[in-house]
Amino acid sequence: MVLEKLKATLSTGKRGLVLAVLLLVAVLAAGFLTGVLGAPKVAGVDNEFGNVSAETTEIETALVVNNPNPVGIRLGKTSVNYTVEMNGVALARGNETGLGLEKGNTTLRFGTAMNNEKIPAWWVTHIRNDEETTLKIHSTVRSSLLGRSVNVPYQQPVETDIIGQFNSTETRPVNANATLVSDPVLYVNETSANWGNVTESETPIRMQMQVYNPKSVPYTVTEIGYRVTMNDVPVGEGTTKRPYAIPPESAKTVKMKTRIQNEKLDEWWVSHLRNDQVTDLKITFYARIELPSGQTIRVPLRNLTYEKHIETNIFGNDSAEGALGPSTGTNGTTTVTTTDGEGATTNGDGTTTGGDGATTAGGETTGASTTDGGTTTDDGLLALEPTDVAS
Repeated sequence: MVLEKLKATLSTGKRGLVLAVLLLVAVLAAGFLTGVLGAPKVAGVDNEFGNVSAETTEIETALVVNNPNPVGIRLGKTSVNYTVEMNGVALARGNETGLGLEKGNTTLRFGTAMNNEKIPAWWVTHIRNDEETTLKIHSTVRSSLLGRSVNVPYQQPVETDIIGQFNSTETRPVNANATLVSDPVLYVNETSANWGNVTESETPIRMQMQVYNPKSVPYTVTEIGYRVTMNDVPVGEGTTKRPYAIPPESAKTVKMKTRIQNEKLDEWWVSHLRNDQVTDLKITFYARIELPSGQTIRVPLRNLTYEKHIETNIFGNDSAEGALGPSTGTNGTTTVTTTDGEGATTNGDGTTTGGDGATTAGGETTGASTTDGGTTTDDGLLALEPTDVAS
């Protein structure tokens, strides 16, 4: 009956076309409100890191939406607002408007630019939280046609163990490799490390070494130096300020504090993502040892070099893994805002116009899933279906 009315109305020309559109909108709205038509739901989400530059990291998201109705719909002023944060540190925000859904599953692509300068602030929270991070993407979808909105949560834990393996009871010799000096000059019998008081500017690592002098004469360790790199990016170096006298045939605990300069961590972050979320941490040491003769020698502590292979799998097991192909729905306009206030606008052809007027290719910004399989309770637009999302 509705189709007959539409056909009759269409025959009256332009005025009839306007009336037909209004009638169709009214029918759709009534269908949703009465339950005759089904409310679209989120079927899954896929997040990936996109292009990474020295300044920004692109996060690409595919939101898979199921429209159970027999026709495609453009849901009026439907919009998606989203925020990306790690341990409460807001990294990026954006907004997508004018979305359209085909019948069945529609894949909507979003993209947002994350400000790399926020990485040091996140790092501080990560270390203070025992090397644990909760990544969250807060998305709210609202339809003016239905007058409803729904939150679509996404949450994933990120855990690391950066310095744990420095704790060791392995005995390692210290060789001077110098003329008229009998090696080894010392032994390091035990090493340990823990995080110090992290500040906005630096991340201290408190280290201890139990040093044994096998000789019949005392040695003095006048200085220990260190250098810290992450994927060959220098992030810290320095020396101890206190000398340690090691009595003959005795052991002494040598304490030192290495420091990671947090301002270097945004550069490390870029290397981590470009290396498929893999980081090789390396801490090298040297010692200056005063011999009984009064001569001071510089000894590389090669056997104490600490190397740690760190891998993360952020966005690795989303509920719609692999969905980041071409968009199948009607994308609207996306406004992307990093937390320093810089914006970018996504055009209808999938290109992005930044705050400087430059245009780059890509789609746009963030839907989400949940780690606990939760279901929204309002039965509204884009209600999240129960799903298990591995973290």
